[in-house]
Amino acid sequence: MTQRIAVLTGDVIDSRKIQDRQRLYALLDKNLAGLAARHGGRSERFRGDGFQLALPGAAAAMEVAIAMRAALIEQSETDQRWDARIAVAVGPASWPGNGRLATADSEPFVRSGHDLDALSEGSSHLSLSLLDETDDGSLALLTRYLDDMVASWSRYSAEVVRLSLESESSQQAMADHLGIRQPSVHKRLRAARWPLLADTLAYLSERLAEKDKRR
Repeated sequence: MTQRIAVLTGDVIDSRKIQDRQRLYALLDKNLAGLAARHGGRSERFRGDGFQLALPGAAAAMEVAIAMRAALIEQSETDQRWDARIAVAVGPASWPGNGRLATADSEPFVRSGHDLDALSEGSSHLSLSLLDETDDGSLALLTRYLDDMVASWSRYSAEVVRLSLESESSQQAMADHLGIRQPSVHKRLRAARWPLLADTLAYLSERLAEKDKRR
C-alpha cells in the first residue's frame, strides 16, 4: 500500500579522519535504533558511516534529522567535531517492509540518496525535498536556517538540545541529570537558540503533516 513517507539519508562528515571509528559506529547504531523506535520507523547503517531512516509520515522528519546531528556533535572527539550531512525526501511510496533499506528503490529513497550526493559537493549539511507538492521557497529557507543554527553548536549545546528533543524535561531536571546547575542548562539552551529551534521544528512538523492529514 502506498503511503506518504519520509526518508533520511546521511553520512558522517570527514569520517576518515575520525580515530575511534568503532565508537562512531556504536553511536550511529544506538541513535538510529532509538529514533526509529520512537517514531515507528526503520533504520539501517551501511558503508561504515552511511545511514538511512524511513519514517511512516513526514511530521517528525526534520526533528529526527536535527536529533541525529545533535547526538553526533555531542559525542565529538576532542580534536575533531562530529557531524553529518542529512538529505530528507518526503513523498508517496510503499513502506519497505522487512527488506534492506539500501535496496529500496521508490522515489523518496532515490531522491534522498541523490540529494545527499549533492550535499557532499557543497557547503550545506541539510536538505529537504517534497516530491508531492511544490515548495514556494519557504521550506528551503527554513532548512538553511536550521543548518546554520546547528553549525554553531558546541558539544554542550548539542547535548541539551538532544535531551530537550527526547523529552519535555524541565531545565532543573536536565541539570540534575547532567550534574550541573540550572543556570548552566539555561545558558547552553540559549547558546543553542533553543526557543527559536523549537518553534521552527514545530512549524515544520505541522507544515509537513498537512498533506498527511488530507490523504
